Amino acid sequence: FHLSYTDKERYENEERPEVQKQMLVDMAKKLPVYTRTGSGAVRFCDRCHLIKPDRCHHCSVCAMCVLKMDHHCPWVNNCIGFSNYKFFLQFLAYSVLYCLYIATTVFSYFIKYWRGELPSVRSKFHVLFLLFVACMFFVSLVILFGYHCWLVSRNKTTLEAFCTPVFTSGPEKNGFNLGFIKNIQQVFGDNKKFWLIPIGSSPGDGHSFPMRSMNESQNPLLANEEPWEDNEDDIRDYPECSSSLAVETET
Repeated sequence: FHLSYTDKERYENEERPEVQKQMLVDMAKKLPVYTRTGSGAVRFCDRCHLIKPDRCHHCSVCAMCVLKMDHHCPWVNNCIGFSNYKFFLQFLAYSVLYCLYIATTVFSYFIKYWRGELPSVRSKFHVLFLLFVACMFFVSLVILFGYHCWLVSRNKTTLEAFCTPVFTSGPEKNGFNLGFIKNIQQVFGDNKKFWLIPIGSSPGDGHSFPMRSMNESQNPLLANEEPWEDNEDDIRDYPECSSSLAVETET
């Protein structure tokens, strides 16, 4: 996805925007890139000098392009993306359980404080502080965790939820939605034994992702056999056109 030294020199020395755009189109033909900018151009990062893979975005804080970028999290001081999204979800789940554990264990002492059975003034402050902080973080983390569970069920990132991805045929908000179970497997993997364990089990390499359009075109229950047989040679020669046609069918 990185431009070679020769291609980089040609691109930077070219002053005509339309020629630069065509150069990127020619370079992207050999890459599994199906998303585009809002204007239909190939997604290119001027700072990293690379053609962005699908779902990849540049983080201004980390100063680098992040595969399947979700967002930049200040709490962990890192970008959340393809390589650590599963761990981020587990971090939220563990944090929710920890806050719930603290709130339930401190609640009995809060009842004693309410009844005036705690003689120490310092212990009263500690009980109130712990219960307040635990409940506050529990509510906020449950909301955040629930939102990301919804994103996983739709196979979306936070960026894609706010800005609909654009494919070669146009915008498609459900372009990566493969179904509930397959969407979960895209994050946690096929082996359910590893879903709750903090080890890397996400499938793929982060450079390309299965799309709903391609998934439906391969399903005999959703596709008409005769039209596909007539256009079989065209689809082989132009794989990006097959995805475009399927996305148009969706819209």
